[in-house]
Amino acid sequence: MLRKNKLINKKKHEVSSNTIAMISSIVILLGLFIFSYNYTKSKKILAYEQMNNIFYEDHSKTEKKENKKQQKEEKIQEQEEKKEIITNDYIGYLEIPKIKLKKGFVSKKSSDNDVEKNIFIVEQSTYPDKEKGNFIIAAHSGTGWKAFFNDLYQLEQGNEIYVTYKNKKYTYKIADIYKQKKTGTIAIYRDYNKTTLTLVTCTNNDDTSQTVYIAYLEKIENL
Repeated sequence: MLRKNKLINKKKHEVSSNTIAMISSIVILLGLFIFSYNYTKSKKILAYEQMNNIFYEDHSKTEKKENKKQQKEEKIQEQEEKKEIITNDYIGYLEIPKIKLKKGFVSKKSSDNDVEKNIFIVEQSTYPDKEKGNFIIAAHSGTGWKAFFNDLYQLEQGNEIYVTYKNKKYTYKIADIYKQKKTGTIAIYRDYNKTTLTLVTCTNNDDTSQTVYIAYLEKIENL
């Protein structure tokens, strides 16, 4: 009986040792798996962060290039505006209070009487001091420093326009506004018994037409 008990205890001991060995192996394998998983995960996170840094650096470089380009364009535009102010020999001024525009004009014979440089006096027009004449001015709309008539679309009948010329101030009032298709020429419909100011520019948000503003003289003041 005693020998039998010893055998049983020996078997129990052997079983316990095998169990412990198995558990130890499982723990070691689990530890290796966890370590391997964390290492791989950390590598993935590192790679993701590096990708983010590369994107950020590339994006920053692009922004810097765009900013430099914009600054260069603004500097060129500023130089052109300064040049335009310095070289022009104005003989009068056009002022439209409604859109806060005040711009000088040069003689019809001047090389600066050019729609690419200034508001442009059309060759067929007369100056403001010509009774029953028609002072016709054209200018660009759109964007850029030379789009002097960009805000003309805000004008309405009854709005006042001032022209300063030869120490006199001419006050005009808008009587009619109409559009015409761009054909290379323009028809001006006005009362030939009245001294007239005509403004012409491209129609706002319409590349196929131009808008004509007809204004009649209301009064003349000495300056």
